[in-house]
Amino acid sequence: MELSCVFCKILTGQLPAKVIKQTDNLIVIDNIAPKAAIHYLIIPKKHVSDITALTPDDAMLAGEIVLMTKELSADLSGSQAFRIIVNNGADVGQSVFHLHFHFLAGQKMLDY
Repeated sequence: MELSCVFCKILTGQLPAKVIKQTDNLIVIDNIAPKAAIHYLIIPKKHVSDITALTPDDAMLAGEIVLMTKELSADLSGSQAFRIIVNNGADVGQSVFHLHFHFLAGQKMLDY
Protein backbone atom coordinates (compact mmCIF):
# COMPACT_ATOMS: atom_id res chain seq x y z
CA MET A 1 0.00 0.00 0.00
CA GLU A 2 1.11 3.51 -0.80
CA LEU A 3 0.29 6.00 1.97
CA SER A 4 -0.62 8.85 -0.39
CA CYS A 5 -2.62 6.75 -2.90
CA VAL A 6 -6.36 7.48 -2.88
CA PHE A 7 -7.22 3.90 -3.91
CA CYS A 8 -4.98 2.44 -1.20
CA LYS A 9 -6.82 4.69 1.28
CA ILE A 10 -10.13 3.30 0.04
CA LEU A 11 -8.78 -0.25 0.39
CA THR A 12 -7.71 0.39 3.99
CA GLY A 13 -11.01 2.07 4.90
CA GLN A 14 -9.52 5.54 5.32
CA LEU A 15 -11.76 6.89 2.54
CA PRO A 16 -15.34 5.86 1.75
CA ALA A 17 -16.44 4.28 -1.51
CA LYS A 18 -19.52 2.49 -2.81
CA VAL A 19 -18.30 -1.08 -3.29
CA ILE A 20 -19.97 -2.95 -6.16
CA LYS A 21 -18.02 -6.22 -5.92
CA GLN A 22 -14.94 -7.50 -4.18
CA THR A 23 -12.64 -10.51 -4.42
CA ASP A 24 -9.45 -11.40 -2.59
CA ASN A 25 -7.47 -9.49 -5.23
CA LEU A 26 -9.84 -6.83 -6.60
CA ILE A 27 -12.33 -4.21 -5.55
CA VAL A 28 -14.92 -2.68 -7.86
CA ILE A 29 -16.26 0.71 -6.84
CA ASP A 30 -18.66 3.26 -8.26
CA ASN A 31 -16.83 6.19 -9.87
CA ILE A 32 -17.58 9.46 -8.04
CA ALA A 33 -17.28 11.39 -11.32
CA PRO A 34 -19.11 9.10 -13.81
CA LYS A 35 -18.72 9.49 -17.57
CA ALA A 36 -21.54 7.04 -18.34
CA ALA A 37 -24.77 5.80 -16.76
CA ILE A 38 -22.71 2.98 -15.21
CA HIS A 39 -19.10 3.82 -14.46
CA TYR A 40 -17.19 1.45 -12.19
CA LEU A 41 -13.52 1.31 -11.36
CA ILE A 42 -11.90 -2.13 -11.21
CA ILE A 43 -8.92 -1.80 -8.88
CA PRO A 44 -6.37 -4.42 -7.89
CA LYS A 45 -5.77 -4.54 -4.14
CA LYS A 46 -2.05 -4.83 -4.85
CA HIS A 47 -0.61 -1.37 -5.50
CA VAL A 48 0.62 -1.30 -9.09
CA SER A 49 1.24 2.20 -10.45
CA ASP A 50 0.08 1.54 -14.01
CA ILE A 51 -0.33 -1.20 -16.59
CA THR A 52 3.34 -1.08 -17.60
CA ALA A 53 4.32 -1.83 -14.00
CA LEU A 54 2.68 -5.27 -14.19
CA THR A 55 5.18 -8.11 -14.10
CA PRO A 56 4.93 -11.70 -15.33
CA ASP A 57 4.06 -12.59 -11.72
CA ASP A 58 0.93 -10.43 -12.12
CA ALA A 59 -0.47 -12.46 -15.03
CA MET A 60 -3.18 -14.05 -12.86
CA LEU A 61 -4.14 -10.64 -11.49
CA ALA A 62 -4.44 -9.19 -15.00
CA GLY A 63 -6.58 -12.14 -16.03
CA GLU A 64 -8.80 -11.69 -12.99
CA ILE A 65 -9.36 -8.04 -13.95
CA VAL A 66 -10.45 -9.06 -17.44
CA LEU A 67 -12.74 -11.78 -16.09
CA MET A 68 -14.27 -9.23 -13.70
CA THR A 69 -15.41 -7.21 -16.73
CA LYS A 70 -17.29 -10.30 -17.92
CA GLU A 71 -18.90 -10.72 -14.49
CA LEU A 72 -19.92 -7.05 -14.34
CA SER A 73 -21.44 -7.21 -17.82
CA ALA A 74 -23.47 -10.28 -16.87
CA ASP A 75 -25.00 -8.25 -14.03
CA LEU A 76 -26.23 -5.52 -16.40
CA SER A 77 -29.91 -5.33 -17.18
CA GLY A 78 -30.74 -4.87 -20.86
CA SER A 79 -27.74 -4.57 -23.13
CA GLN A 80 -24.60 -6.21 -21.83
CA ALA A 81 -22.43 -3.92 -23.96
CA PHE A 82 -19.62 -2.13 -22.17
CA ARG A 83 -16.41 -0.20 -22.70
CA ILE A 84 -13.15 -0.66 -20.80
CA ILE A 85 -10.65 2.20 -20.55
CA VAL A 86 -7.20 2.08 -18.99
CA ASN A 87 -5.19 5.28 -18.91
CA ASN A 88 -1.44 4.77 -18.66
CA GLY A 89 0.44 7.93 -17.77
CA ALA A 90 -0.43 11.55 -17.06
CA ASP A 91 -0.20 12.51 -20.75
CA VAL A 92 -3.31 10.43 -21.51
CA GLY A 93 -5.32 11.31 -18.44
CA GLN A 94 -4.17 9.02 -15.63
CA SER A 95 -4.59 11.04 -12.45
CA VAL A 96 -4.47 8.28 -9.82
CA PHE A 97 -1.29 6.26 -10.14
CA HIS A 98 -2.71 2.96 -8.97
CA LEU A 99 -3.73 0.70 -11.85
CA HIS A 100 -7.47 0.77 -12.46
CA PHE A 101 -9.81 -0.11 -15.31
CA HIS A 102 -12.84 2.04 -16.08
CA PHE A 103 -15.94 -0.07 -16.82
CA LEU A 104 -18.55 2.04 -18.65
CA ALA A 105 -21.99 0.83 -19.65
CA GLY A 106 -25.69 1.57 -19.52
CA GLN A 107 -25.91 3.89 -22.51
CA LYS A 108 -25.01 4.04 -26.19
CA MET A 109 -21.43 5.27 -26.66
CA LEU A 110 -20.06 6.14 -30.05
CA ASP A 111 -17.23 8.58 -29.28
CA TYR A 112 -13.84 7.55 -27.96
